[in-house]
Amino acid sequence: MTSLRKLGSSDLEVFPLSLGGNVFGWTADETRSFAVLDAYAAAGGNFLDTADSYSAWVQGNEGGESETVIGKWLRTRGNREDIVVATKVSQHPAYPGLSAANIKAAADASLRRLGTDHIDLYYTHFDKPDVPVEEIVGALDELVRAGKVRHIGASNISPERLRESLEFSDREGLARYVALQPHYNLVSRDTYEGALLEVASRAGLAAVPYYALASGFLTGKYRPGTTVDSPRAAGAAGHLGTERGQRVLAALDEVAGDRGVAVPTVALAWLAARPTVAAPIASARTVEQLPALLGVADLVLTDEELARLSKASA
Repeated sequence: MTSLRKLGSSDLEVFPLSLGGNVFGWTADETRSFAVLDAYAAAGGNFLDTADSYSAWVQGNEGGESETVIGKWLRTRGNREDIVVATKVSQHPAYPGLSAANIKAAADASLRRLGTDHIDLYYTHFDKPDVPVEEIVGALDELVRAGKVRHIGASNISPERLRESLEFSDREGLARYVALQPHYNLVSRDTYEGALLEVASRAGLAAVPYYALASGFLTGKYRPGTTVDSPRAAGAAGHLGTERGQRVLAALDEVAGDRGVAVPTVALAWLAARPTVAAPIASARTVEQLPALLGVADLVLTDEELARLSKASA
């Protein structure tokens, strides 16, 4: 049985891979989504990541499709108490922003779609610097006190605003962020490593990185001269033309070959070993894509392997 990881200072214990829900109701229909969720749970997975806005960008969708699929799955499987559900607020077309009123209304809408009475981890999806941190944290604290949210987190936030939020929580004795969701992977290290990591580390926050596989680039399926049929192909292919991208792929190939594991497993294992990281987020459209992601739970890279990958991605 894979050992679970403690999420920061919270009482949540999570599987070392958070399953991304952005594909549910988008590139994975309900049947396929249920199959992926079943396989993830069967492997010991318990940490689902979604957002109220997934997948509003698809024509004909209005947002909340992913939460609806997850809610139906939880209901039909009767496993709500075994699963840590994380969702986010600020980007739903009908509930934009981080005003106190909007945070509360959006949380209620998410709870309805998820078919549950509580959200385990509720993130601010994109910080809105025009809203005072006092208003944001105050509203989130009310949700925690009401029992609708167990713990809170932040995503896409500056080091200054994160520090300000944490200081306000501590000063007023209010709910405090326990997790941070940064954009972080082997080919995108600059956003997180530095001031943001410093604040998170000092405050005891757990990082749950998104784009852990760089929109699929770090799966190794994007190579010169190949065409990949994926809505994210353009984003992933952007790394192919860079020297850094090619160095990273070469290093991943070497380590994966030496260890007899898949390339994405190595990319996720590097991330899982980074300071503050509790669980990288990765999504799977099909059950066949899952084993390479789940392998992160069992792969511990050596110091030499970690150094080799870090050097290639520097």
